[in-house]
Amino acid sequence: MTETTQTLDYSATLYLPQTEFPMRGGLPQKEPETVARWQANGLYKQLRASAAGRPKFVLHDGPPYANGNIHIGHALNKILKDVITRSFQMRGYDSNYVPGWDCHGLPIEWKIEEKYREKGLDKDKVPVNEFRQECRDFAAGWIAVQTEEFKRLGIEGDFEHPYTTMAFHSEARIAGELLKIARTGQLYRGSKPIMWSVVERTALAEAEVEYQDYESDTIWVKFPVSGGAAALADASVVIWTTTPWTIPGNRAISFSPRIAYGLYEVTAAANDFGPQPGEKLIFADALAADCATKAKIELKRINDVKASDLEGMTSDHPFKGLGGGYDFAVPLISGDHVTDDAGTGFVHTAPGHGREDFEAWMDAAPALRARGISTDIPFTVDDAGYYTKDVPGLGPDREGGPARVIDDKGKKGDANDSVIKALIGFGLLFARGRLKHTYPHSWRSKKPVIFRNTPQWFVYMDEDFGDGSTLRSRALKAIDDTRFVPAAGQNRLRAMIETRPDWVLSRQRAWGVPISVFADADGKVLVDDEVNARILEAFEAEGADAWFAEGARERFLGSRANEPWVQVRDILDVWFDSGSTHVFTLEDRPDLKWPADVYLEGSDQHRGWFHSSLLESCATRGRAPYNAVITHGFTMDEKGEKMSKSRGNVVAPQDVMAKSGADILRLWVMTTDYWDDQRLGNSVIQTNIDSYRKLRNTIRWMLGTLAHDDGSDVPVAEMPELERLMLSRVAELDALVRKGYDDFDFKRITRALIDFANIELSAFYFDVRKDALYCDAPSSKRRKASLQVIRTVFDCLVTWMAPMLPFTTEEAWLSRNPEADSVHLQQFPEIPAEWIDEKLAAKWKKIRTVRRVVTGALEVERREKRIGSSLEAAPVVHITDPELIAAVKDTDFAEICITSGITIVASDGPADAFRLEDVATVSVVPVEATGTKCARSWRITDDVGSDPDFPDVSARDAAALHELKALGRI
Repeated sequence: MTETTQTLDYSATLYLPQTEFPMRGGLPQKEPETVARWQANGLYKQLRASAAGRPKFVLHDGPPYANGNIHIGHALNKILKDVITRSFQMRGYDSNYVPGWDCHGLPIEWKIEEKYREKGLDKDKVPVNEFRQECRDFAAGWIAVQTEEFKRLGIEGDFEHPYTTMAFHSEARIAGELLKIARTGQLYRGSKPIMWSVVERTALAEAEVEYQDYESDTIWVKFPVSGGAAALADASVVIWTTTPWTIPGNRAISFSPRIAYGLYEVTAAANDFGPQPGEKLIFADALAADCATKAKIELKRINDVKASDLEGMTSDHPFKGLGGGYDFAVPLISGDHVTDDAGTGFVHTAPGHGREDFEAWMDAAPALRARGISTDIPFTVDDAGYYTKDVPGLGPDREGGPARVIDDKGKKGDANDSVIKALIGFGLLFARGRLKHTYPHSWRSKKPVIFRNTPQWFVYMDEDFGDGSTLRSRALKAIDDTRFVPAAGQNRLRAMIETRPDWVLSRQRAWGVPISVFADADGKVLVDDEVNARILEAFEAEGADAWFAEGARERFLGSRANEPWVQVRDILDVWFDSGSTHVFTLEDRPDLKWPADVYLEGSDQHRGWFHSSLLESCATRGRAPYNAVITHGFTMDEKGEKMSKSRGNVVAPQDVMAKSGADILRLWVMTTDYWDDQRLGNSVIQTNIDSYRKLRNTIRWMLGTLAHDDGSDVPVAEMPELERLMLSRVAELDALVRKGYDDFDFKRITRALIDFANIELSAFYFDVRKDALYCDAPSSKRRKASLQVIRTVFDCLVTWMAPMLPFTTEEAWLSRNPEADSVHLQQFPEIPAEWIDEKLAAKWKKIRTVRRVVTGALEVERREKRIGSSLEAAPVVHITDPELIAAVKDTDFAEICITSGITIVASDGPADAFRLEDVATVSVVPVEATGTKCARSWRITDDVGSDPDFPDVSARDAAALHELKALGRI
């Protein structure tokens, strides 16, 4: 091989990539500039104008709470929503995203109260509307902060006109929805045990409760039999409870006919206060031995106790004789909730302190009343956790004042100890202990809650609307009619609706929309259209503060002010507020529509926003306000543990954006199985940075190469096979991308596009075509066809990924199209389905199989430093598979393998030839190329010097130089 003297600077004659699109993204600096540019150019308004007249696609935003900086869960949620709305916008829809905020409720009120406490002020001495204004200002401040943080994530929406639950119009519409429900007779005042936060002084919904480990006092209590089966007259029924403080509220003992019970006698005892020899006790047979161990006694079974013995039996309350208030019979009642898995087989039933207790009591009430037993439910605990007058001996009449269940700080009061001491005094404490278990806590204060019977406002779940339907039946049908992604969400929500109790709406707080009704002493609601109209008109003009203003009762009742109607002072559960957002957002905004196409939130919202929106809409409109529900999981650290400040494993989106950029965070979201819980930490972020760099460099190379694109087209039928293969892949990907966006399967899209960019483009197509793109003559059809394919690939790849990586794709698009406004105003390119050529793809799969063996062999040669570049090789390829031979024989296989020559032999290669285990029919013998190295293309050929004008280049390169010379380029 010889080399000639180069007479020209051939590098200046090559079509080498030229672009100002940098290799390094510099996202933390560039992204804020892009956000500012979008705002300055009015991108949101441009999007709305460009989409005018298109079908609407509406993702309704579940409102975050306006009380702090956004966290990683917010980022995940908003990015997913943004990708969905952008993807539909770029596929022929008017996809308008309107952000919203939840503004009412305890978390904000609590913050203002904390400020008062720090200053030694009493909230109750401040005029209520002054206090409410402070809450309003607090929420407004955080809305402004979160707005900027969401924009920094690249979220595009109507941030100038968001919805907020505290807007006057919103408050009027929320009140209007309540009045609609009241008009149907579905709103009622009732007394039921509800979860109550002593710390926060309010009722809580299930969605406001989380379960944490808690250590409870446990007691076993004897209830002496007082009536019923004569054979059991001197026995006691034993119950077990983890809430000793509820004993004063006991009104029954529940048993199960499915459980085998027995009468036992104590034969020996080794305890300080428990049962003694000779006592007779009734237990479930399966639990008697365990109970004996707890009390340090020995038992002898005397006889069976049948369900018929228990039915009609009564016992004394263990506090009989305490304060004179417990001289009533405690009946035994059948309960489906009773098991013999733990305890005694009998369940202490305090209908004012538990849902199952309440339901069992109410089921038994008609029969009990027929027996002359009162079914009134006592109010044993007040809003501060103190025993009331309904607990004689331990209530206000006790020396030193009433016992307390939980104090203002969420700590245990003295109620348990007082109850236990009284039971010991009466000789009725069987045993005591402690138990660690999960127990409901307020998710705001993180303090335990109690179940207490209080008057509250409810919406029926099972009351007939008058058309044969109930709220429960309507909601269950709506669930069946809704698409759930993932599908498991449907069963989860259905199970909640099937078993949920009536919807408790009232909260005993100040900041929120009031339950704006008037009621009589019995709880009957005033239904008067004129009164309601005055209420709604005032709320629209002045907000819900009008309800609390001086003279509000007289103003709204008008001529009925002299009637004995009581103005309800409770406020609505904030879940009713957020459950009504579809009304004042989807229905009332002409740029949106009802119902929404999609609701998307975390999986906890099956009991939260999805749930309350479903109930509210079914109560007032008979169907769900959404057609589809998408749920995402929660973000854990890299070990799969929950993020918490105390562990120091919190990943803040602000930190990720400041260090790496929002597009890195967005890429992480796009590459996760977001339907499940995800993991995030430094190594996960670095993995996504690496993927991003490869993708960015692919885009950068295309931009540089397209700098030489004159826009000329080659008919697809006249293109080389390789170009037609790439167009076939583009068409396949177009279908995959569109279906992926329809299925909300972003990981599938991202994985496919990244693999396409890295494996099929950078490592294959671009690698093969670099020689033609850089060196071919200006008139080369091969070069023009390749540029046309790269142009198509660029347009598709950048627009397909624009919803996911809005900053990077914007930068790339404007680099290619500097006069354009934004990539986000584009539509996905229309790709002809007929480009798909399965036969061609099958052929090239075989070609690439052979190529993989060749490149493997050459990699060994490079590693051993026998060659420096694959162009120094001209390997011999042995193939025994006829199909593989047929695939490669009509190709320029040397060009495909990026070698200067190649020989195909239809035989098995020598024993020392290079082979891959999974391609047994192909072997490669590396051979050094012969000829002369072209000074321009570096290919080694036999025709270097064939053109006297350019004696040191190949004939192909000489022809290209002649064309360039004629064009005046050299």
